[in-house]
Amino acid sequence: MLTRKQHELLLFIDRHLKQTGFSPSFDEMKDALNLRSKSGIHRLISALEERGFLQRRHHRARALEVLRLPEMASPATPREPVGAPVATSPAPDAADHSFVPNVIKGDFAGRLAGAPIATDAEAVGLPFYGRIAAGQPIEALRETGAQVSVPINLLGRGDHYTLEVAGDSMVEAGILDGDTVIIRRGDTADNGQIVVALIDDQEVTLKRLRRRGSTIALEPANARYESRIVPSDRVRIQGSLVGLLRRY
Repeated sequence: MLTRKQHELLLFIDRHLKQTGFSPSFDEMKDALNLRSKSGIHRLISALEERGFLQRRHHRARALEVLRLPEMASPATPREPVGAPVATSPAPDAADHSFVPNVIKGDFAGRLAGAPIATDAEAVGLPFYGRIAAGQPIEALRETGAQVSVPINLLGRGDHYTLEVAGDSMVEAGILDGDTVIIRRGDTADNGQIVVALIDDQEVTLKRLRRRGSTIALEPANARYESRIVPSDRVRIQGSLVGLLRRY
């Protein structure tokens, strides 16, 4: 039992998942349904979850999973109030070849021109190494075996991996708790770059790098935190930040 907007959003998410391997952003969904704000998308997704059509996969970037599609349900017309139940028709007899179910087809190419759809070739799966502290350093990370689908236009040359941010010390750089950061693997970085730093081969943290003579300053982007000054021979660069994914 879906409203028209719920029905359209479910089909759009399903199409995007099949074509790209990852779920659309909230901006893409908002534009696809011609909504003015992302709060409407939040309400639609919550309604689809409650009705058992959609599931959020936690600890994954922009992860939505379509559990089922409405096969026979007719979406509510615009004159019906949002959330109004939609009547379903009984299943047709197998011999009744003239029956045509009243379902909106999932071809949004024309009227959803404002929501570009990536192809399979435009997304890649990157290793997901777990959580990294953007506050206090945590135990050195280990590969989890999981992967995160990332648009290829966020990547450059070289190898990349992903981490989930834990903490708030980089909020003034736009990096929030729960974000998934995309890291280009490498053992060097320029002054001012945000890097994954391994300290004493035991602790790893996400901070801005500043070299000061024989020491390295790992600077937060939050006035409530202080920089950590470490002898350069105790720090190993594990990669530099190149992108970020956020799930609302």
